Amino acid sequence: MACAIVAASLLAPALASAQVAVIANGSPITELDIYQRTKLMSTSSNKPVTRAQVIQELIDDRLKIAKGRIYGVEVTDAEIDGAFESMAKRQNISPQQFAQALDRAGISANALKARLRAEMTWTQLVRGRYGTSLQVGDADVASALRSRNEAESSVAYVYTLYPVIVVVPSGSSGAVIDSKRQMAENLRSRFESCKTGLPLARSLRDVAVREPITKSSADLPEPFRDLLAKLEIGRLSSPDVTSQGLQMYALCDKKENTADSPAKREIREKIFSTRYEAESKKFLEEIRRSAMIEYK
Repeated sequence: MACAIVAASLLAPALASAQVAVIANGSPITELDIYQRTKLMSTSSNKPVTRAQVIQELIDDRLKIAKGRIYGVEVTDAEIDGAFESMAKRQNISPQQFAQALDRAGISANALKARLRAEMTWTQLVRGRYGTSLQVGDADVASALRSRNEAESSVAYVYTLYPVIVVVPSGSSGAVIDSKRQMAENLRSRFESCKTGLPLARSLRDVAVREPITKSSADLPEPFRDLLAKLEIGRLSSPDVTSQGLQMYALCDKKENTADSPAKREIREKIFSTRYEAESKKFLEEIRRSAMIEYK
């Protein structure tokens, strides 16, 4: 009898979590789904959310995925895993570490992946359905620039960069990190051109020189764009801490590119975002009207 009571007490929370709260077009939403999404939404927005807001977002997710299947739009598990890994990389941690951090916050990795699946499905669906009306032409950009009194010929640059990393072993002491930083600064002072500086860097122990990358200033975040704008060709940028060690960039080439610029890219993305949000809102309202929602 005692064993039965203990078993029942252990089973009760699991049964409560599995309880279905809403059915959206035949797809169940459980109390566990609501709990996990509440944690996710409040953590990402840094503010409390209501149960109604959480349920509405979960319903919308079910509707988006269902509509995607109708149009043959299905995001693969590999694509979801790739998006999850990209989120981890932006925080300079591994996917496993990211999953552990979510778990400590009371959020399962699967809960985040479910949200990613709905968002990625919806993005493909809206772009596919409204692709023509979402396109932003050069005339749209030029008009917006004129309204902001900015020159249409804003200049962008294409940079050729060599990532240079002073490797710092994981778990190194403060003294070791300081020593490695001094080593990086010493290399910067001796790095006077890519022709001589790159071979020098390659000859040093615990220094790795990666393959060159080419980036337009329009594609770079503003802080990094400002850093490169002030960096002379043939010199190394200041070291930044990464998961691998102290990373610097050797600026080996810089060419003007009037085809696109940070100002033009910003305007283009802003116009696209405004059009996307308008079409997305209209489309979602349309499928909400025809949805079958059952509250338990």
